[in-house]
Amino acid sequence: MSRAGTALRPVDLARAAGVSTQQIRNYADAGILPPTPRTPAGYRRFDTRHRDALLTYRALVPGYGLDTARAIMRAVHADDLPLALTLVDAGHAALHEQRLSLRTAGDALEAVARETPDDTGPHATPPRLRIGEVAARLGVRTSALRVWEAAGLLAPEREPGTHYRWFGPADVRDARIVSILRQGHYPLPQIHAVLDGLRETGSPDALRAAIAQRLAGVSARATAMLAASGRLHQYVTAAPGDASSP
Repeated sequence: MSRAGTALRPVDLARAAGVSTQQIRNYADAGILPPTPRTPAGYRRFDTRHRDALLTYRALVPGYGLDTARAIMRAVHADDLPLALTLVDAGHAALHEQRLSLRTAGDALEAVARETPDDTGPHATPPRLRIGEVAARLGVRTSALRVWEAAGLLAPEREPGTHYRWFGPADVRDARIVSILRQGHYPLPQIHAVLDGLRETGSPDALRAAIAQRLAGVSARATAMLAASGRLHQYVTAAPGDASSP
């Protein structure tokens, strides 16, 4: 991509993006900015196309992340627009899958949270289960259950003398909740708060709040992607000599 523009100093670019002049040089070396010619004395010669690239990259980061934003800009400057668009599409697809996963997890958590320790029926949890039986029911390793116990998420009874773990129905329910949330990459402290809320109130309100928080984050990223896509479109379609406002 090549288009001329008004000469700018590194400090001008730094001020436009709120970064240091060293960061501008780093961006140029990383290919985030278009190729930068140098003066006979070796100084970099920046212009408005570099500012446009810089602002485009900075707009991409909140939605697509540092690595993908960098890869998109490199592809654009290598005149490989199909690759850049593929990366953009992949980011939207991944976010969509995350949204669907969160909604599925929310439905599953609601069902688990409504279970009570004395549920009856053909699929009711037996009065007590060993750790291996719980792991088999959840499809996890016994080591995972031990890690969750060490983190204070689970508190199964210990058999006097042998110290074998015994999981009651409430313990199994909690383990199922932890398993589902870990699959959604929830951090252990947040899971602890969810379980505390469920144990204290007996309601899935804390679970709903956790899911809502993650969905809000997904929506924020989607909005950032939308804004970044508009700026990227402006950057890749600008005619020679065009320049955006700072």
